[in-house]
Amino acid sequence: MPAVLVTGAGRGIGLATAKAFLKEGWKVLSLDKQFGREVAGERVDFDLQDLSGIAKRVAALGEIHTLVNNAGVLYCEPYDAIPEAHAAEILTVNLRAPVALIEAVAPQMRKRRSGRIVNVGSVAAFTGHPDLWYGATKAALLNITKSYASHLGKDGVLVNAVAPGPTLTDMYEQLPQSRKDGVMKSVHAGRACTPEEVARVILWLGSASPDYVSGSTVDVNSGSYPR
Repeated sequence: MPAVLVTGAGRGIGLATAKAFLKEGWKVLSLDKQFGREVAGERVDFDLQDLSGIAKRVAALGEIHTLVNNAGVLYCEPYDAIPEAHAAEILTVNLRAPVALIEAVAPQMRKRRSGRIVNVGSVAAFTGHPDLWYGATKAALLNITKSYASHLGKDGVLVNAVAPGPTLTDMYEQLPQSRKDGVMKSVHAGRACTPEEVARVILWLGSASPDYVSGSTVDVNSGSYPR
């Protein structure tokens, strides 16, 4: 049975992704620092701010065939008044932790000459985002996707990303209504995305997409590109 590690799996896109893989018969390792009432698969309690502990925690999980880097942090704060602690947390969880997780799973994937990694970016990567460090980390994550696709590709490891638009998660709900109204003006469907819709794309990239798909970012945004 193949195994998938999904970070930020306690809610939103991560929980929907864990459920999608579970439905397909995968062993699901759901990692989060704080779970709600619902857990899909095997619960893995871990705070990704503990960068030095990531390698050891991943090693204890055994074989991992697919890694989904979904965990992310966003604070709705003015770009010129972001507390240093918040900036550090965003940089750690959104960027440095995904890199540490990739480095932790890469050796076993290389040894098997197979494996898939899916990074969850955001439409925020494509514009000067109001949440300065969130947008910057999501843009960097898409660049890292291409870098690792190059580094690991010769060993049969596929690295891709998704970039969701407005999605009905707790993160989206914390946005002020003015921000929601603004982004919805560019959404062709006239509604926000559901976590399940993003999860279906992650499942495809993490399990069934052709081997020739690597280094790519799939936009799941109903046309909500910056204008």
